[in-house]
Amino acid sequence: MTSEDPMLLDDLATTSDLKSKVDQAWREFASALAGAIAEMKPGVQLEITLDPTASGTGHAVYEVSVQRRPDGALGALAVGNAALPEGHRLDRAAVANMVVLGWSPPGVIEGSGRDFGMLTSAEGANAESATRYAVIITKTLRDVFNAPHPAFLTYTAHDADDEQVTTETLGTARHSDGRDPKLDVLKLGDDSFAILEDPNMPLVERVRIVVAGVQRVDPDTLQVDSDGDIGIRAGSAMVFVRVKEVPPLVDVFSPILTDVKASEKLYTKLSELTTKMPVGRLYHANETVWASVPVFGRDFQATHLILALQVMTGLADELDDRLHGEFGGKRFFADSEAAPAAQTKAEEDHNTGMYL
Repeated sequence: MTSEDPMLLDDLATTSDLKSKVDQAWREFASALAGAIAEMKPGVQLEITLDPTASGTGHAVYEVSVQRRPDGALGALAVGNAALPEGHRLDRAAVANMVVLGWSPPGVIEGSGRDFGMLTSAEGANAESATRYAVIITKTLRDVFNAPHPAFLTYTAHDADDEQVTTETLGTARHSDGRDPKLDVLKLGDDSFAILEDPNMPLVERVRIVVAGVQRVDPDTLQVDSDGDIGIRAGSAMVFVRVKEVPPLVDVFSPILTDVKASEKLYTKLSELTTKMPVGRLYHANETVWASVPVFGRDFQATHLILALQVMTGLADELDDRLHGEFGGKRFFADSEAAPAAQTKAEEDHNTGMYL
């Protein structure tokens, strides 16, 4: 599969670099998935799940599985409403979208039971069908199950004896043992800091290691203010990372603009931009335009924080310029003289706790 595959490009938006980066991550996931499906041996099943601890879906488990049957036939299952709790079930439009994508309704494919199903004969189970399955599954996870990014997915593969088998890394999705092999070690200059899996390790320490790894610095050199927030400069914007232990939560946020008066036009604009964000939100409080991307601290995953940092650092530096031109106000680092005043104002407003 190439990045020009029309089935993946038909809904791309060009409104921001952020959206393009997320789209590219989905392309990479689909391409890797096509390769993994094509290489599956008879009896192997690959399961892909939207991580409920990261996506906030609670007891609702949105899952898709692909099987290479003993005779070489290729099949796939996707969770149906019978297995989803009330309040998380697919509405009529979503069910119709599943059928349009290529899924048969629950019970139609032999052995599908309560799940949506697909089946391709052994003669038709080739590289082309593997690509088609990958595209359908990617669109199902993204457009129907509303996974905001492949980093919110986990996967595992096992054989007919339920023994785990190795499969191709699926982009930024994580193997379901909770470890992303690309993130076992974060390169920090010439040194390497392992992401410790000690359950007794405080959340704040895990966050410091990940943020330092992203910035390629030693954790002890991170910029931390009096509130304990880690500061990251992103062009003319400032991004903060705040850790809450009770309840466990990491908030990646930015005061995009200060001294901005509320108006219907502003609220409309922020709502419009929020709908285009893969995760997080934009809002106005205390004459400040805020951007926030929360990350669940329970069952903390480094990939989720890295995604939030990528989203916020790119978003903040882009939006402060765009919104400043339309609504005025002050950027965090408008110039060297204004920066201290802007920082003080942002910190005062942030301490109201209204960013969540």
